[in-house]
Amino acid sequence: MKSRVLHPWDVTPREARSIQLKLRDMIDPVWDGREVRTLAAADVGFPDKQTVRAAVVVLTYPDLKVVETSVSTCPCTFPYVPGLLAFREIPGLLGALECVRSEPDVLMCDAQGIAHRLKVGLAAHAGILLDRPVLGCAKSVLYGTFDEPGKKKGSVSYMRDKQGEVIGAAVRTRTSVKPVYVSMGNKIDLEKSIELVLACSPKYRIPVPLRLAHKLSVGEEIL
Repeated sequence: MKSRVLHPWDVTPREARSIQLKLRDMIDPVWDGREVRTLAAADVGFPDKQTVRAAVVVLTYPDLKVVETSVSTCPCTFPYVPGLLAFREIPGLLGALECVRSEPDVLMCDAQGIAHRLKVGLAAHAGILLDRPVLGCAKSVLYGTFDEPGKKKGSVSYMRDKQGEVIGAAVRTRTSVKPVYVSMGNKIDLEKSIELVLACSPKYRIPVPLRLAHKLSVGEEIL
């Protein structure tokens, strides 16, 4: 999977925020209606403070059989700053994605999409660079307010920013279990993002593709 070079990575936090503001105008919130036959998931781990270990898993959809995997490590050069994780994690993630031979229809990231103060979370940022559908499915909230969704699996409560715009959703993937937080990244809408997350969560709170990507990112075997 190839990515576009749209900005440098060796930047300060202030410069990073400026880049986010420019990228925000490039987000395409429209799903193109393609048939999803393969889906990739990405996650990033840190074996130590100086190293990023990025993992990508490609699966068939909807039966979720593993097609291929890719792992890449690189130095971690950007500090931990809430809201700027893309600058800390995407360089390693792009390395893993470049080694993926197939062309998955959608990429799912353990990250935020537009549910972000500047509306450019890691999933949105990656989607712009890859110029393909990317959604975010996070385990915790970064930004946005919402009511607690219903207790049953499939219950949804929309997340809104301070202006009242819908930026994501709290989604119950298992009955009476804490929700996950879904937001569109690029070239996909929220309803399709929710549909894919629920379809990929037959047994667990975290979607199967992200569970597998996380295991790879921390050095565990999945096959």
